[in-house]
Amino acid sequence: MNKTQLVEAIAASANLKKKDAEAALNAFTTVVADALKKGEKVQLIGFGTFEVKTRGERVGRNPKTGEAIKIAASKTPAFVAGKGLKDSIK
Repeated sequence: MNKTQLVEAIAASANLKKKDAEAALNAFTTVVADALKKGEKVQLIGFGTFEVKTRGERVGRNPKTGEAIKIAASKTPAFVAGKGLKDSIK
């Protein structure tokens, strides 16, 4: 499902205009991204948790030359599914 299809599904499910559904979806993604930038978790009980995970520095290999390279530490967004979501797809 892409963003357009998601907006259409939200509009149909919540009985909203597509324009309003898209505004709500954009607001949601902006709020979640801003919270993650601040290092906060966004927890939706029954659905899941958006959080930032830290990857440590590690050694990798250049696939072309086989040479060892150092990969710097980084932060990455992550989603951990909640029990309600997991149970709903079984």
